[in-house]
Amino acid sequence: MKKAVFVVLLVLGFTFANAQTKWNIDKSHSSVGFGVSHLVISEVTGQFKNFDGNIEFSKDDLSDANINFSIDAASISTENDGRDKHLKSDDFFNAEKFPKITFVGKSIKKVEGKKFKLIGDFTMRDVTKSVTLDVVYNGTIKDPWGNTRAGFKITGEIDRAAYNLKWNKLIETGGAVVGNEVAITVNLELSKAK
Repeated sequence: MKKAVFVVLLVLGFTFANAQTKWNIDKSHSSVGFGVSHLVISEVTGQFKNFDGNIEFSKDDLSDANINFSIDAASISTENDGRDKHLKSDDFFNAEKFPKITFVGKSIKKVEGKKFKLIGDFTMRDVTKSVTLDVVYNGTIKDPWGNTRAGFKITGEIDRAAYNLKWNKLIETGGAVVGNEVAITVNLELSKAK
């Protein structure tokens, strides 16, 4: 009997020692943005207004991080109603049929200093591909109200055509109206769950 109790206590001790800390996204201080070339000579930027995620980690090297992130495709905003309507259509996101864009983290490794490489599965229009993102971990602080906060900047690129966002037209010089490479910039401020 004593042996069984000892084993249970050992398992519980291991579980609590390795329990991850849940972090909530402070959406008022976070953003999910993108940029894509237009007519070869300029860039159009925008953001997604609605997003959410489950983020857990307890180690400073983030090696135990568990990341699941989702974006509402219909929340896209480029500050142009006509363009946003087109982006929500089947030419691009088909937000009605494919309402969520998701990212599931698979691994994260420290490169140097505050820089990390995050690898995960990125899904858009039901197409899933592995992507590698650059992460800058700006550390944690205590805010004036006693909350523990962590800050991150995540950047990377995806090829939109690989996710069946293929609409385009050619201009007279042979370039595309809309570029295929989409730059992603995510700024996250997290608050440690209590």
